[in-house]
Amino acid sequence: MGKVDRNESDVIFILLGFSDYPDIQIPLFLVFLVVYIITVIGNLGMIVIIRINPKLHTPMYIFLSHLSFLDFCYSSVITPKLLQILVVEDRTISFAPCITQYSFAAICVVTEAFLLAVMAYDRFVAICSPLLYVVVMSQKRCALMLTAVYTWGMLSASIFIYSLLILSFSGTNIINNFLCEYSAILSASISDKHVTETIFFILANFNTFFTLIIVLTSYVFIFVTVLKMNSASGRYKAFSTCASHLTGVTIFFGTILFLYCLPSSKSSWLLVRVNTIFYTVVIPMLNPLIYSLRNKDVKETIRKLMEVPVRWCSG
Repeated sequence: MGKVDRNESDVIFILLGFSDYPDIQIPLFLVFLVVYIITVIGNLGMIVIIRINPKLHTPMYIFLSHLSFLDFCYSSVITPKLLQILVVEDRTISFAPCITQYSFAAICVVTEAFLLAVMAYDRFVAICSPLLYVVVMSQKRCALMLTAVYTWGMLSASIFIYSLLILSFSGTNIINNFLCEYSAILSASISDKHVTETIFFILANFNTFFTLIIVLTSYVFIFVTVLKMNSASGRYKAFSTCASHLTGVTIFFGTILFLYCLPSSKSSWLLVRVNTIFYTVVIPMLNPLIYSLRNKDVKETIRKLMEVPVRWCSG
């Protein structure tokens, strides 16, 4: 196998984005700009709310603050470039920035998948073994889980990146999307791709299905435990504590599996781009809304924060 040409001017990628729909470029720019602003405010706001409210200093909310951090980072890696190519005719990106964008995106995606699995386990312990929750989900164990999640996310991303860097690239390459993603970079290579494709297939499927198994197993036990509860109010309370996370998990993994299963035909390229938009731009905006709208402690903190400027002005 060859090595990538280190002269960045010789290796150029062109992000087509939505250039085949010129009439909607500006409307899309405005929509995605608003979405990005909401994403930044929502996720950073969630982190601040969790930090300032002592009632939210529990494992569930600690994990949620890290989820917001990952969503903020992921959106900030993808959306600014998307906004740029919607209003600028020059859609080129050199090799180093392209790989850098993919690197950070891969770290965020893998880490978030495992973080959602950890959050599912947290809900499993809280509902199925409430008396042991404080012991099982101790501060030390939560810190170890978070360390493991971030470490594996960076390690997985490093393997993905290495599998691309051992390939050779040359000239100008077309990416029929708005971001530098693995399959598009891989298809631009002039090297034998068998080893790289094998690495990606094994590791990507392991990450997806291992985390999905943890989530599904946790919720099977949660569902069985809830059904055994005699109190209707107890069942409602148990389900309500899981509803937000279950919604977020369904959207996240449902979108990933949809992208995996979608055939790579020309007729599906628009569908791929729309689905990728939902996955990379919309989901990071939805998560803070999903977790805040169904949580009375978060809503109470938001209400108190909004009352402060009102009191200040009235005073």
